[in-house]
Amino acid sequence: MLGSTHGTLTTDSRRARVIACGEQRPGPVVHDQVDDLDVSGRPLHTDVPELTRFFRPESVAVIGASDTEGRPNTGITRQLLDWAGRVGARVHPVHPTRPSVFGIPCAASVADLPEQVDLAVLLVADPLPVIEELADAKVKFAVAFASGFAETGEAGAAAQERLARAVRRSGLRLLGPNTNLNAFEHFREDLTGPAIALITQSGHQGRPVFALQELGIRLSHWAPTGNEADLETADFLSWFAGQPEVGAIACYVEGLKDGRAFLLAADRAARRKVPVVAVKVGRTETGARTAASHTGKLTGADDVVDAAMRQFGVVRVDGLDELQDTAALLARARAPLADGVAVYSISGGTGAHVADLATAAGLRLPRLSEARQAELHQWIPEYLNVANPVDNGGHPVGDWRGRRIIDALLADPSIGVLICPVTGPFPPLSDKLVTDLVEAAEETDKLVCVVWGSPVGTEAAYRETLLGSSRVATFRTVGNCLTAVCAWLDHHAFVSDYRSPFDEAPRTPSPSFRKAEALMRPGQQLSEHAAKQLLRAYGIRVPREQLVTSAAAAVRAAAQVGYPVVMKASGAQLAHKTELGLVKIGLTSASQVRDAYRELTDIARYDGVPLDGVLVCQMVEQGVEMVVGMTHDDLFGPTVTVGLGGVLVEVLRDAAVRVPPFGEDQARAMLTELRGRALLDGVRGRPPADRDALVEVVLRVQRMALELGDHIAELDINPLMVLPRGQGAVALDALVVCR
Repeated sequence: MLGSTHGTLTTDSRRARVIACGEQRPGPVVHDQVDDLDVSGRPLHTDVPELTRFFRPESVAVIGASDTEGRPNTGITRQLLDWAGRVGARVHPVHPTRPSVFGIPCAASVADLPEQVDLAVLLVADPLPVIEELADAKVKFAVAFASGFAETGEAGAAAQERLARAVRRSGLRLLGPNTNLNAFEHFREDLTGPAIALITQSGHQGRPVFALQELGIRLSHWAPTGNEADLETADFLSWFAGQPEVGAIACYVEGLKDGRAFLLAADRAARRKVPVVAVKVGRTETGARTAASHTGKLTGADDVVDAAMRQFGVVRVDGLDELQDTAALLARARAPLADGVAVYSISGGTGAHVADLATAAGLRLPRLSEARQAELHQWIPEYLNVANPVDNGGHPVGDWRGRRIIDALLADPSIGVLICPVTGPFPPLSDKLVTDLVEAAEETDKLVCVVWGSPVGTEAAYRETLLGSSRVATFRTVGNCLTAVCAWLDHHAFVSDYRSPFDEAPRTPSPSFRKAEALMRPGQQLSEHAAKQLLRAYGIRVPREQLVTSAAAAVRAAAQVGYPVVMKASGAQLAHKTELGLVKIGLTSASQVRDAYRELTDIARYDGVPLDGVLVCQMVEQGVEMVVGMTHDDLFGPTVTVGLGGVLVEVLRDAAVRVPPFGEDQARAMLTELRGRALLDGVRGRPPADRDALVEVVLRVQRMALELGDHIAELDINPLMVLPRGQGAVALDALVVCR
C-alpha cells in the first residue's frame, strides 16, 4: 500500500520519489513495481501489505483484557479467546493490575510480553500512548476499537491524525480506530468452493453478506476498516485479490481514503480477474453528508466515483441484497460460454414479464432457431411460444418432458444462461421442476438461475433442493437475478481483454510540456488567446485567427483569415463572453469588422474589463458542438470529461468522465455513454461526425491532465466543433484556470 500521504511531484522534482510514494514503512509488503511512476510522479503500481499474520496470527496480545462479568472488555476478550482457539493463536492478556484473565497469566505491560506477537488488540479508550510501546515490542499489527476520532468532527480528526502519525513512525499496521470485531467472526469451515472476501467500513452493513454462509456460500475474510487511520479499503482489496481461495470481493464503502490507491487496488484485482462488487454510499447530497459524519471521509463527486469504478471493472450496486446476490454469483459461476439468455417458465405472462425486464437490463435474448423450436414443440403444445421466452404451459414440468426441455435449451449454442422464474410454489410440479433444473445444472457448464418467488421461503424445494445445489444460482427477486447476471457477463467481458492503463501511462513528459509550462500563470485564468496557444502546444486544432489591437489591424487580419469571420474580445478575466456581448459572428466585410472592433472594445472599456486584444477568427460551421475538459476531483485528482457542447452543456448536462490514465478504448466508451451520441452519427441528413478526431482530442486532453495536473485547475474546450467524418475537430473556444 502506498499510504494516504503520497503527494504529487512536479517534473523537475521527480527525483524525490519517496515523496510520491508516501512515508516508507518497514513493515512486510508484497512489492508490485513500486518504483514505477507516471509522468506526474504518481505511483503506477500497488505496494501490497502482507496481511497473513493479521488474519492468521501465531500470537495475539489483548491490551486491556478483562474477565469481570458485565464489563464490555470481558465480552470482547472472550470472543477473542474463542477466535484465537480456532485459528491456532496463542493469547497473551495485558493488564497492569490483573495476575490472570480467564485463567491465562496476564502481562503487566506490552514490554512484559513473553514473546513477540503478531497482533495486538487494543481495548483502551486512547490507543495513542500504546502505539510507541507496540513499536518497541516490534508488533506487526494492531486493532483499535476506540471511537471519538474523525467521525466526531474537527477535534476528533486532529486526534486521528496524531494517531496516524504515530503509527507511521512505529512501523506497525493499524486497523481502525472506530472498528469492531468482525475480523474475528466465526467463519464456517465446512463450506467449499470459491469464497467471498468482505470489506466494510460499517460492520453492521456487512451482516447480510456474512449471513450467506447459512445458504452454503463460503466467506473467507472480513475486514471492518472503520476510520482507516492506516490500513484502508485499498490495502485489503489488493491483498484479497491475491488469495487463491477468494472468488469475489464484496465491499461496503462509505468514503474512499485515497482514490488513487483504490484504483491501483482495483487494477490489481482486474489483472488477476478477481471480481469486485461494491456498494458506495453518497449518491445523494444527504447520503454524502451522512457518510462524512460517520467515517470522517470525503465522499467525492458521485459521477466520478461511478465512472472510476466502471473504468476499472468494479461492479457498483445499490443495495445490500444486490451486494449479496451479485457477489455470490460472481464468486461461484464459471466463465460464460455464450452471452445469450433464455427465459423458461410455466406461464406465458411470467415469461413475457421477465423477458421485458431482462431486455431492459441490457441482456440479449436471442430468438431460438426454427429447428430448436421444432424440437421443443415435441414436448410443448404448438400453440405456445417457444422462440424465447419459452412457455411450457405447465403440464410438461410434471413428467419426463420437463428435463428434455431444459436439456434442449442448454444445448443451444446461442444460450449461455438459463433463467427460470418460479413465481410461487405449486407442488408437486414446482418440486419436480427445481429437481430437473438442479440435475441439469450438474451436467452443464452453462449458468442456470432460478428465481424462487415465494414470500415464505421455507419450502423444501427451496431450502433443500435449490440451496443444496452448488451449481444453481438461486435468487429471491427477478431484479437481483438480472443485476447479477448482467454483472457476471460484463465482468468476464471486461477481464477477457483487460489491459492495465497504468502499464501504458506515460513515464516521461511530452515535447509539448515545456511549451505549455511557460504559458502557465499560477492562480490566474488565461485569456482565450493564451488558452488556445496551450491547446496548440498539445496538437489540438484551433481556428485560423489573429490577436489584434487596432481596427485597422483587425481588417488586415480578416483578409488573411478569410471571410466570414468571428470577432471576440480576449482577456484573462473573460469567462463567458457571449453573455457580455463580446462576440460578433458572421462578419463579411471590412466595414463590419471595423465597427465590430470598436463595439467590442467600447463594451469592455465600459464594463472595466481589461483586454489583451481582439481575436479575429475563422468562422467554422457544419459540425457537432461538443465539450472536452479537465477538472480536479478531491479523491481521484485530474479527471477528463466529454459531452454535448455549446448551450447544451447546461441544458442537458450530458457528459461522461474518466480518471487518467486511460486508453483509446475508454475514450470511445465515453462517447457511447452520452445520451446525445446519435448526433455524432448524423441526424436529419447531416453527415456523421469525425469520431476519431473527437477521441484524439480526448486523449490529448488526458495527456494534458497527466502532465499539467499540478498547474491547471480547470480546462474547458467549449465548443469543440467536430466536423464531418475525415475533417477533424476544431476548438472554437477554451477556458483555462491555473492552480
